[in-house]
Amino acid sequence: MTSHLRGDELVACVHRVTLSRGAPFDVTPPVERPEIIRRREVALAHRNAVTRELARAHAQARQPKNVAETRELLATGAELILMPRLPADEVGGRVATVHALVRVGRIDDRFTYAPLLIKNHEFTETATTRTLLQGSLAAPWPSHAFSVSGVTPRATATVARTGIALAHATRVLESLGHGDDRARVGLVDRQRQLWWWSALDPHLTRFNLLAYDALYAIRREAINAHAQWLSHDGPFPTEPYWHRECLDCPFATHCEATLSERDDVSLVRFTSQEQQTLLKSHGVATRAALARLDPEKARVARGRATVPAEGDASLERTLAPFFDRLDELVYRARAHFVGTPLRAVTPEEMAVTVADVEVDVDMESYEDATYLWGAVVTCATPVAGVREGYHAFVDWGPLTLEREAHNFARFWRWLTELQARTSEAGKSFAAYCFWANAEDGAMNRAVRAELADGPSVRDLEEFRTASPPRWIDVHDVVKRRVQTEGPLGLKALATAAGFTWRDENPSGEASILWYEVAVGADADAAARSRQRLLDYNEDDCRATRALREWLNGDAQALPHRDDVERFT
Repeated sequence: MTSHLRGDELVACVHRVTLSRGAPFDVTPPVERPEIIRRREVALAHRNAVTRELARAHAQARQPKNVAETRELLATGAELILMPRLPADEVGGRVATVHALVRVGRIDDRFTYAPLLIKNHEFTETATTRTLLQGSLAAPWPSHAFSVSGVTPRATATVARTGIALAHATRVLESLGHGDDRARVGLVDRQRQLWWWSALDPHLTRFNLLAYDALYAIRREAINAHAQWLSHDGPFPTEPYWHRECLDCPFATHCEATLSERDDVSLVRFTSQEQQTLLKSHGVATRAALARLDPEKARVARGRATVPAEGDASLERTLAPFFDRLDELVYRARAHFVGTPLRAVTPEEMAVTVADVEVDVDMESYEDATYLWGAVVTCATPVAGVREGYHAFVDWGPLTLEREAHNFARFWRWLTELQARTSEAGKSFAAYCFWANAEDGAMNRAVRAELADGPSVRDLEEFRTASPPRWIDVHDVVKRRVQTEGPLGLKALATAAGFTWRDENPSGEASILWYEVAVGADADAAARSRQRLLDYNEDDCRATRALREWLNGDAQALPHRDDVERFT
């Protein structure tokens, strides 16, 4: 069993880190989901494409075949090393994988390098007071980068994982004598944009070297304890706790049974191991115990100083500063305790706008291009020229911007005519979607083509801002009115409302795989996959309708999340 820590293990579940080096029970690895396999294949294709681009652009780039060649290139100061095989840090017990090493300086007779990763994910988001260094594949050195205002690394687990992996590589390079004294690191994101930052930056609290060293110490201690366990038996050195990677972990079945049996507080999403330890140290070891806390006290304490003032030492006041939203965690625990979603508003406020003609809309996309717009029409009373049921507007051809725009224009003309017929009949109209950011983004992209027979930006804005409303985001409604124990996605909410999908594996990520078959060379398989996509799209539309009907009916009888008597 290896004692070396990999970069991806620094943010992994500590229990998984030790179990992967030898478990006290037999493990049957789960069958890997097709979506996970495809995600890995897409990431590899992206990495290979960027690596080839770097190799073409830089004749001096070198790609070693093994560790010995990598050592030689580091020693002789190669400017750009692609796909290096880094030696292990034997003292620190680390092994790192990076996709490139960029020479950034020299200390005495040693050349120094910055590690670079190539990842198929977004990296930045808007932040008016922050800046980042932006580079390019044409000149992949931090000295050629320039400062860009108004952007910062995204506050996502994916970005933090990448940042920690780069900090890990920085420590390995230091151990080899080739570390950059400014700890510069780089990332090429899914847009092939290169970003630079320093792992010493105190503002990057989620993945700078200070954060990394704390994570490393915990996992190093766990691995050392595991080595002792292997030699001397006795209690296993770590215990299960809920972690974001549980969904894809080979040990999940075993851990879930243990955690559920003791109603472990970690099962209330989403907390870190440090927060879970803090809760348990204050006697909040179960979801039931968390549900009994006072969310109002937690809400009042939010944002206050860490140390409670004298006379203000309630448990909620003590814990709240260590959580973004302790009150939200309490409510999630309460939803689990009751076994159903909860109301966050009065019964009357649960209702969603209704109309004489209602249209539930959903779209399907592939690689940022939309090929299918679907809608289910429901009429409270018959309207001349309006057909109830499912309507699909699809293009199985090449996904160009023009074809995407033409397909959307067909859908828009149908929707516009539907509104006109409804208005002529003196009836009200409303269209609904779930998570309008997706549909609105696809609409905006389509109108940029400026087709003569397509809608304009003004047409879209009039539709979205009409009064009474004609375009309603059901997710926006739900997030303010319904409390669940975690997820607020359509699949979870519509299931709570009693809806079931026809497909055994209904997910947006799975639909990407279906699309690839639907446009493939096997005609029979393509026909089956096209029908599967149409059925899935129709079910998503009907799920949105089922969720609305639930909000206007049975959901109004749900318990309120502040009904204290249920939790004390």
